[in-house]
Amino acid sequence: MNSSTTVNRMRDAGVVAVLRAPSAGVAVSAVDALVAGGVTGIEITFSTPDAPAAIREVARRYGDAVVLGAGTVRSEVQAQEAAEAGAQFLVCPGTDESLASAMIATGAAVCLGALTPSEVMTAARLGAHVVKVFPASVGGPSYLKALRAPFPDVAMMPTGGVNAGNVAQWLDAGAVAVGAGGELCPLDAMVAGRWDEIEAQARRFAAAYDAARAAA
Repeated sequence: MNSSTTVNRMRDAGVVAVLRAPSAGVAVSAVDALVAGGVTGIEITFSTPDAPAAIREVARRYGDAVVLGAGTVRSEVQAQEAAEAGAQFLVCPGTDESLASAMIATGAAVCLGALTPSEVMTAARLGAHVVKVFPASVGGPSYLKALRAPFPDVAMMPTGGVNAGNVAQWLDAGAVAVGAGGELCPLDAMVAGRWDEIEAQARRFAAAYDAARAAA
């Protein structure tokens, strides 16, 4: 699957769940709940112990039924491990030239983190397929809209500050997709195994995305 196809699939999914789980097994169980609730964009972060194992198992279980990525990629080794495990997109919280090159070399879609106009320019110059606007909570949807104005050709995915109640605002501001972490998949719910709670929250996010797209 090429990077442009992956970005289109991220756009179709609309909501990307950013999982920071306490173990690989818990991450996989959380994905089961998310998919049951209608969220098919999955980003398993390297803050999850043995993240490649979780990515590998999710890829085995769901294949093309999900668009699967690795987050908090901070080294060339992690980029390679994630791609080999089956990650279709790689997400870095910031922008680093040598790491960006290594991420691009895997063939996966690359999402580089940026917040300011200068950082967006750097990420785009280094070949980011998507710019992860992070932490998007700093400025909210109005900031994303302002940031998009000089960069209409740059796909942006805000992460941080996204909840079911403001998904439509982010999309209206020009987001290609939104990344949602604790608001969608709370750590305490994962630790306690409250999968029904995570599934219900996923349904809220999926419904909010569907309503926003229908109104567009």
